[in-house]
Formats: sequence, structure tokens, C-alpha cells
Amino acid sequence: MIPLSWYLYLSAALFAIGLYGVLARKNAIAILLGIELMLNAANINLVAFWRYTDPAQMAGQVFAIIVFAVAAAEVAVGLSLVISIYRARKTVIADELDLMKW
Repeated sequence: MIPLSWYLYLSAALFAIGLYGVLARKNAIAILLGIELMLNAANINLVAFWRYTDPAQMAGQVFAIIVFAVAAAEVAVGLSLVISIYRARKTVIADELDLMKW
């Protein structure tokens, strides 16, 4: 049986990679990919803690499914925004997007 700490290390590494992707990238699609990595790290934590605390209850799996649904909605809305901004501005660089600035 794999110890819980290994899952937590994997999740922390995946979250750190996603956070780096969000903070260091200028491309809007790369930022969305970083957010997806962070959501997957949260899913790994949810399922790992479910497995090691009380496998008889389905709470960890239910929360993971909810996070998957939120991630799918985030991808749909995020990509539609990126496509509409690209059509208007011909760029997806986050620094050049000033549509919402005063």
C-alpha cells in the first residue's frame, strides 16, 4: 500500500507547477492550464484523504466529481472568453488585455 505522504507530495508538486504556470505565463491558455493543474492537485488530495480516512463513505469521491464538474465549466467559460478576446484583439497575451481597465 502506498503511504498517504506520497500522494500529498505528488499533489503539492502538481499544485506548485500549476501555480508557477499561473504566475509566470503571459498566455491566457497557459494560465487556464495552470488552474486546471491546481484543481487536479486538489482532486488528488480529496481522493487520497478519502481512501485513508473512511473508505466506507463516498464523500471524497463525491467532492472530486464536483471539482471535475467545476473544472469542466471553467474550461468551457474560459476558452470561450479567450476565443472572443482573440477575435476582438488578435492576441491572448494577458498583459495586453485591458478591456476591463478604467
